[in-house]
Amino acid sequence: MTHTTTIDPFTLEIVKDSLLATGDEMFDALARTSMSPIIYEVLDYASGLTDAEGNLLTQGNGVTGFIGMLTFMVKETLAKYPGDKLKEGDIIIINDPYQGGGSHLSDVGLVMPIFVDGELIAFSANKAHWTEVGGKDPGSFTNDSVDIFQEGLQFSCLKLYDEGKVNDVLVEMIRSNVRFPELSLGDMWAQVAALKTGGRRLNELCKKHSTKTILAAIEYLLDHGEALSRKELKKLPKGVFYAEDFIDTDGIGNGPFPIKVKVTITDDEFICDFRGSSPQVPGPMNCSKTGLISAVRVIFLAITNPEQDVNDGVFRPLKILTDPKSIMSAERPVPVSNYFETLLGSLDLVWKAMAPHVPERLNAGHFLSVCAVTLSGTHHDTDESFLIVEPSVGGWGASNRKDGASGQFCMSDGETYNVPVEVAETRYGVMLDEYSLREDGNGTGAGEFVGGKGVTRSYRAMTDGQAVTVTYGRNKFMPWGISGGHDGSPNEFFVDKTDGTTDGPYGVYARYPLNKGDVVRLVTGTGGGYGNPLKREAQQVVRDVKNGYFTVEEARTVFGVEVDMDTFEYRELESRTH
Repeated sequence: MTHTTTIDPFTLEIVKDSLLATGDEMFDALARTSMSPIIYEVLDYASGLTDAEGNLLTQGNGVTGFIGMLTFMVKETLAKYPGDKLKEGDIIIINDPYQGGGSHLSDVGLVMPIFVDGELIAFSANKAHWTEVGGKDPGSFTNDSVDIFQEGLQFSCLKLYDEGKVNDVLVEMIRSNVRFPELSLGDMWAQVAALKTGGRRLNELCKKHSTKTILAAIEYLLDHGEALSRKELKKLPKGVFYAEDFIDTDGIGNGPFPIKVKVTITDDEFICDFRGSSPQVPGPMNCSKTGLISAVRVIFLAITNPEQDVNDGVFRPLKILTDPKSIMSAERPVPVSNYFETLLGSLDLVWKAMAPHVPERLNAGHFLSVCAVTLSGTHHDTDESFLIVEPSVGGWGASNRKDGASGQFCMSDGETYNVPVEVAETRYGVMLDEYSLREDGNGTGAGEFVGGKGVTRSYRAMTDGQAVTVTYGRNKFMPWGISGGHDGSPNEFFVDKTDGTTDGPYGVYARYPLNKGDVVRLVTGTGGGYGNPLKREAQQVVRDVKNGYFTVEEARTVFGVEVDMDTFEYRELESRTH
């Protein structure tokens, strides 16, 4: 669709900023009205606007890995309801990973067509992690499912609202099939409120500037996004770049599984060819093609222009190739509840291939995994069921100019947060014994610039009969260093029992039983180092020892600096001069 309306640059800027503000308001509306900590505390959701054809215009993200998923939700909606089958007041619910949903069943998407004077001009859409969508395990996403049917309710692009009238039968089906209906349905109504906010604001824009002006501005903004992206693409090194790695496990004892990428960069295209990677697997580490596209969009944006406003025009130079039914383009009915580990592994491949060639944009490898934790049981004060669902923070890799960040979420989780200690201890049947930076030993993550630290977060069960499901990828293959920097450390967890024994370490475990007093000790990885550790500034090594990041012995053997623990005076060893 081409619009010939001429718009002055001032109006264009006003419309652009108004669309961005609308996306932000939709994002805030969902957080403020949701019922679940994983939404209002963690921010595990995304919201935004697309044009009438499903092209992304603006997106507010807690989870960066959702970039692009709204687009595919809308396009699936258009495919299922062509012509005039979409009406004003309709709202579509979709979470099918193979029909545009792109992630797992727990991430439920809503799509609302926006009409102005009877004309479909745009869509508002959001995607949020529900605490529960049913399935065989509390929290729904589990690491030992064997097909999609064990993972919860599937909404295959259904009308939740039909011309403004809610589908009560569908709502009752949800209520009857999830363990915490007040949370899941409360979050769903919050999503509806956010969609309607977007619809109101866009109608106000059209009344203020005219629908023709808004449509012409949308077309311009998409084209402008492409132009900016291609400008940055021309600055990148040209050629073919390779990387290989592994997905640790499929969650049910198989693996590791090889994955690979060939990145080809020209003046006009950025091609990521994942062909030759593992076929889809029996356990739930499979990722759909939509999830893969969203992952590669994240790293493409990081490499080209991370400051750029995101819309679908930005990604027009990007091309992605896969084999059918691979672990990163899986097809029904294989399980996908831990798709995020393969999504991240795929993203990391492009990162690993390109990091040595664009050091101003990409650092060494980070702890990578979502490090998902689901802990269920009975609350010690209320005697009611509780459920913790949250990601974990870890260490990022060092760059060629500074140390890696400590205690941050993985790349696909983006601007998300932990559930605060006070909230966790109030709402859940646990106490937090420890939340601290990890102490690795052995020079892990060492370099001229060192990798950021992982963390230790320990939950003490306050009642018997609790169970924790942990999915910690990057358990067998470490965060990678660059240019002589040391590799990081694994993500792993332990269980310290009341009888004084410790079980572990484990990476992936389904429903580990916990009784009162048992402690699940979650330990995330330290990022990879950058450069030769012997080139690290000696005074910085002393500060590292003071802070407890490295021991006196590590300072001497890894960094070539002898530190006196009493005076903190130091001497550079001969090894640093060679």
